[in-house]
This record gives sequence, structure tokens and C-alpha cells, in this order.
Amino acid sequence: MSANPLPRKRRKEARPSELLSAALDLFVEKGFAATRLEDVAARAGVSKGTLYLYYENKDALFKAVIQEGIVPVIAENEAILAKHSGSSFELLERLLENWWTKIGQTAFAGIPKLMVAEARNFPELAGFYYENVISRGRALVASVLRRGMESGEFRNMDVETTVDVVIAPVLMLLIWRFSMNCCQSCESDPQTYLRIHMDLLRQGLRKPEKESRV
Repeated sequence: MSANPLPRKRRKEARPSELLSAALDLFVEKGFAATRLEDVAARAGVSKGTLYLYYENKDALFKAVIQEGIVPVIAENEAILAKHSGSSFELLERLLENWWTKIGQTAFAGIPKLMVAEARNFPELAGFYYENVISRGRALVASVLRRGMESGEFRNMDVETTVDVVIAPVLMLLIWRFSMNCCQSCESDPQTYLRIHMDLLRQGLRKPEKESRV
């Protein structure tokens, strides 16, 4: 009899993470609009009433998925940026590798496609995502580009536009994976795609020899 309270305690403590995992899966599968709280509760193995003990509505649940799952990876990359002492291109590679390992290879990779599809219908959630994920991610890439320009490693460029060019292929990889990829006869290899992307960036960002001598 004495062993029963501990499993119940563990189950109670595990509920938020189980709810967030179920919510993430359903958001990616069905989209935000089509996901129902009762479906999230059922997939997590709890009652809808239990879900409301932790999250007051679907908006709060979605924000928690972002806050608990994606934002910590952004924070990790900000810490990597602050401590990095090597080349700026190596820094860019480290940031992409960390992001891809913890976001791109997980269910969180489906969130960008969801946001692109539903942002106009849910502008408040889109604003939350932009402020907490997109804006901070863009700031990271911009900082790396400015760092490389100041050291003479990178060519001079319009930073804000270059940020778009750096991010766009990775974003397209994720959107394609959760949309038109089903129409391909064989699935593309993300690692090959990312390696080619980084090879092109290495050549495109590098300061030309003639410019370095001026």
C-alpha cells in the first residue's frame, strides 16, 4: 500500500509534459484550427477537465508548446553565440547543427509550416511566434553576419536581406517535408540538402580575395 502515492505523484508531475507532447503531435498533424482540446486530452490519457487545470484554452496550450520546446533551443544558440571564439562561419554551422538536431529532426519541425498556413487566421498567435522565435532567430543570424563582416571573414552585405537568404532554404526544407514531400517518389535527404546549403553559403559569404587586398 505504501508504494501507491509515489506513482500517483509521478503521474501528476508528468501531466504537463504529456499534454504538451500530445498537443504538438496534433497541431502538426491537423493544424491549429482543427485541433480540439478533447483530442489532446484523450491522446495524453487524461480528461479534458484535467487539461484545463494546466492550460486555460488552446491558445495557452499552443504558446506553452512553443515556450517549452522551441524557445529553449533559441536560448541555447544565443549562449553559443556569446561564447564562440572561432570563425563566424563555424559559428553559423554550430547554430544550424544545434537547431537541426533539437528542432529540425523532431516533431517541432512541423511548426513553421503550421504558422505559415494559419498565421493570418490567428494573428495574436502569429505575433507571439514571431516575437519569441522568428525575431530572436533572425537576430542570431544577423549577429553572426555582422561578426564575420567586422572581422573581414565575410563580404560586405545588406544584413537584413542576407538573413532572409540564409534562413529561406532551411524553412523551405521544413515546409516541403510537411506538405508536398508526400508527392515525391522518394524522400530527399535533409543532411545532403543542408550540406549543399552550407557549401553555397561558405562560398557566397566569403570575402573575395581582391576585396580583402583593398
